[in-house]
Amino acid sequence: MELDFLPSPLEDRPGLMMRDPFHYSEMTLVVPPPLVPLLEMFDGEQTEEELREALFRMSGDLRSGEVMEHLRDALWQAGFLEGERLEELRAERERAFAEADTREAALAGGAYPDERGELGEWLKEQGVEAAGEDELLGIAAPHVSPEGGWASYTAAYRALSPALAEKVFVVLGTSHYGEPEKFGLTRKGFRTPFGEARTQAELAEWLAGRAKRASKMEDYCHAVEHSIEFQVVFLQALYGPEVKILPVLCGPFARSLYMGGAPEDDEGVREFLEALGELQAREGKRLCWVMGVDMAHMGRRYGDALPMEAATGAMLEVAARDKDRIGRLEEGDAGGFWELVQPNHDDLKWCGSAPLYTFLKAVPGARGRLRQYEQWNIDEQSVVTFGALEFRSAP
Repeated sequence: MELDFLPSPLEDRPGLMMRDPFHYSEMTLVVPPPLVPLLEMFDGEQTEEELREALFRMSGDLRSGEVMEHLRDALWQAGFLEGERLEELRAERERAFAEADTREAALAGGAYPDERGELGEWLKEQGVEAAGEDELLGIAAPHVSPEGGWASYTAAYRALSPALAEKVFVVLGTSHYGEPEKFGLTRKGFRTPFGEARTQAELAEWLAGRAKRASKMEDYCHAVEHSIEFQVVFLQALYGPEVKILPVLCGPFARSLYMGGAPEDDEGVREFLEALGELQAREGKRLCWVMGVDMAHMGRRYGDALPMEAATGAMLEVAARDKDRIGRLEEGDAGGFWELVQPNHDDLKWCGSAPLYTFLKAVPGARGRLRQYEQWNIDEQSVVTFGALEFRSAP
């Protein structure tokens, strides 16, 4: 269930596209429509004979065994089945990341230009600049693809002041594939087409030592996660390639969402939140917080029965509920915010709820202000919501 499944975008190859978001495997497979129902039989419980019989019932072709073997072998070689092949791919990729000196850009050349000059012009054309007149505690920006969220990205980063160049930016990003109740850390600098942002390894080490149970040092999720990478690119554009960062990936607070209680009822989470609070109390004058967060995820892509269209129909109610949650963020009310997230295991599917809650608990004096709110059809049937917030100290 860690694989990505989506309709094939290839006109000459319809079917279900399969790919590995962890990049343990770089292969992409397109399963033809007639074979898609067979995928659920690769559950570790069905025998090859049962699979062969099911395929024969579907096709009536005695040669169906060859098709089954081809499908099985393709899935195995791609690392899309549990077993030795996947374990080998996983071990190699995780070892390579752990031994690497830097965290290399994962999205350059795709979500944004991979050449330094072109990247600078691309951001400049959108009006990305530090235009704030005073210092903030931090900002919340999207992590959606910039093509869909320019207004919010620009609004968030324009809130920052040019005077923040020497700050350490604590970047709290959504960990889309990380373990629940865990925080992913790394000592590695983040390399982009601009150069290498300087991760403050001593602060990462301090957090890991102070909150051992919930910390995951050299978390492989950093290698593939976009929620922090996008923020680093914007920070480098504003403050130079060697901007100082402390990247932290926040896994979901699943225990709280599904079993009740506050996230910090988990002892590991509590320790990490307390450690971040200590860091803010001790180093607050040299820190600025950046959250890479999106909000609601609605529509077919995200498991909803009905398609969604931005800013119309059911998405108007979503906007109202989003604004209620944003209101709690503006008030700095971590508990009230979480009370709105918890019902129905967060049916709005805010993937940024964990970083936002983490920030409010670490910086309890923060008060927010919404600068921008948007809804974007990521495809024809699905919508992502996001925005820009600035945070200041309570008066």
